Amino acid sequence: MADEGYQGLTHFDEKGAARMVDISDKNDTVRVAIARGEVIMRPGTLELIVGGRVAKGDVLGVARVAGIMAAKETGRLVPMAHPITLTGVNVDFRINEPDRVEIQARVRTTGKTGVEMEALTAVTVAGLTIYDMCKAVDREMELGRVRLIYKTGGKSGTFQREDDEPWDM
Repeated sequence: MADEGYQGLTHFDEKGAARMVDISDKNDTVRVAIARGEVIMRPGTLELIVGGRVAKGDVLGVARVAGIMAAKETGRLVPMAHPITLTGVNVDFRINEPDRVEIQARVRTTGKTGVEMEALTAVTVAGLTIYDMCKAVDREMELGRVRLIYKTGGKSGTFQREDDEPWDM
């Protein structure tokens, strides 16, 4: 007998077993997703990043590349995410003094499924890369507030988070 708790959850069948959603009959549409997160750190750590004085190198440059690579690997990392062809990935940063780096990822494709997971993965891995490159001087950093702020395309249409506006990228 089906568990009523699974109704509306597309990654479970009527018996509650995990499944990858069949998207064969969906139409190809332009799909865009924007996610954002942040790394909170000591002010001195942020000064090292901004001044280019972190021993491991260009923190934001490496984090940008890591985020782009992560978006491309999402289908391998998230079990029910479809492997999809991405047509664009941008990862950008804002310095919010005295103690944080904001991360934003914009991912785009033309296809049968959205790119929300790719955008969220890009932000998360970019944040983890910042942590990895700076942990020698600050083990108290926090990665947080990772969230979808915008998506468009497909049957569900457009979503815009009320308290976040995408940056120009």
